[in-house]
Amino acid sequence: MGIQALRERKDELAKQANNMIANAGDKVWSKEEAAAYDQMTDEIGRINAQIKAITEQADLDAEKMIGEAAKNSKKTTTLHDAVALYLRKGMNLNAQELAMVQNAMSTTTGSEGGFTVPTEIATMVIDALKTFGGMRSVANIIRSSAGNDWQYPASDGTSEVGEIVGQNAAATGQDITFSQVPLVTYKYSSKKIALPWELVQDSVIDIVAFVVNRLATRLGRITNTHFTVGTGSGQPFGIVARASSGKVGTTGQTTTVIYDDIVDLQHSIDPAYRKNGKFMMNDASVKVLRKIKDSQNRPLFVPGYEMNVPGGAPDTLCGAPIVVNQDMAVMAANAKSIIYGDFSLYTIRDVMSAEVRRFDDSAFALNGQVGFCGWQRCGGNLLDTAGVKYYQNSAT
Repeated sequence: MGIQALRERKDELAKQANNMIANAGDKVWSKEEAAAYDQMTDEIGRINAQIKAITEQADLDAEKMIGEAAKNSKKTTTLHDAVALYLRKGMNLNAQELAMVQNAMSTTTGSEGGFTVPTEIATMVIDALKTFGGMRSVANIIRSSAGNDWQYPASDGTSEVGEIVGQNAAATGQDITFSQVPLVTYKYSSKKIALPWELVQDSVIDIVAFVVNRLATRLGRITNTHFTVGTGSGQPFGIVARASSGKVGTTGQTTTVIYDDIVDLQHSIDPAYRKNGKFMMNDASVKVLRKIKDSQNRPLFVPGYEMNVPGGAPDTLCGAPIVVNQDMAVMAANAKSIIYGDFSLYTIRDVMSAEVRRFDDSAFALNGQVGFCGWQRCGGNLLDTAGVKYYQNSAT
C-alpha cells in the first residue's frame, strides 16, 4: 500500500473514531464500542509507524539527489559545489577552486580549523535540529549577534484587573512586578567525526548532506535534552525544571494517570495561557493515555488526521494538541512525565549561525581520515513559569 493510500486509510479511521465520540454524547460506551475504538486507534498507530518508515526512506533517497537538484539553480549549485569542494579537499585547492570557495563562503582566509559554513548551509543545520525531540518545533526562537548573558524581564499579569472611575475622579495605581530571567548561551559541540578519505573523496556521496545531517543529529539530541530537562547548572534551564507543579498523581498512579488528574493539570493553568495550550510527553506516555477512558467509557485521546489539512492535524488530549518529546521522563514514581501549557513561553536563543569545520591534522591524516566537527552556541529558558505546569506521578 502506497503512502497516499495509507494516509487516506488513516484519515478514514480518524473520522470514524471522531464520529464515535461525537455520536456517543453522554451515553456510556459498551464493551464492544470501546473495543472497536481501541482497534481503530491501534491500526492508526501501525499506519503512523509505516508512514514514518516510508518517509524516512524517502528522505534518505532525497539526500542522494540533492546534488542533482541543486544544478537547477546557478546560485545554489555554486554554493553547494563550493562547500562540497571544501569539505572534500580542505585547503588542497588550485587557484580556481580556492577562488570559488572563497567567493561562496564570503571570506578570504582559512584558518587551521577551516571555513565557517555559509548561511544557506548553516540553515540546513538549524532545520535538521528541529527534527530532534520537539522543543525547537514549539519554542520561541531568537538569534543574537553576540553571546553575552541576557537578563530577560518577566511579569505575570493574570491577576491584574482594571477599574471603574467616576467622573472627575483620579485613577488609582497598581504597580507591575517584574523579575529577571537569565538567558545564558553555551557552546555545544557535535564531537569530532572521523571519515575515511575514500568516503570523503567519493563523488557519488553528497558529502554536504552526509556531514550536516550527522553533526546536526548529535547537536539536536544534546540541546533538546537540555531544553527539556536541563538543570540550569552549567547547562540551560529545561522547560520541566522551570515549570511549576500543576498536579501530583493520585496514590497508586506511579506508572499511569487518571482522567481527573489530566483535567486538574489542564485547569491549573490560567485560561489566558490555555488558548495556546499543548501537552508534551514521552511516546511511552502517549501509549498509556491512548488507553484511558472518561467516566462514560469514552477515550481522552483523539487521533489526528491529514486529509485536506496542510501538515496534518495533531493527536489531541482533552482537546489540546500532543507534542511527543522523547526527553520527557517515562512514567515512574515521582516522575514529572507530562507538561501542559503555552510552550512558546520557552525561548531558545541561538548565537549567530551553526558552524561546521574540517580538520586535516596528523591525528586524522595518519589514519587516512578527515575530521569534521559542528558547533552551536545556544541557550534557553522558560520566561513565564505561570504558563507551563507539570503532572508528577505518585510516589507510591
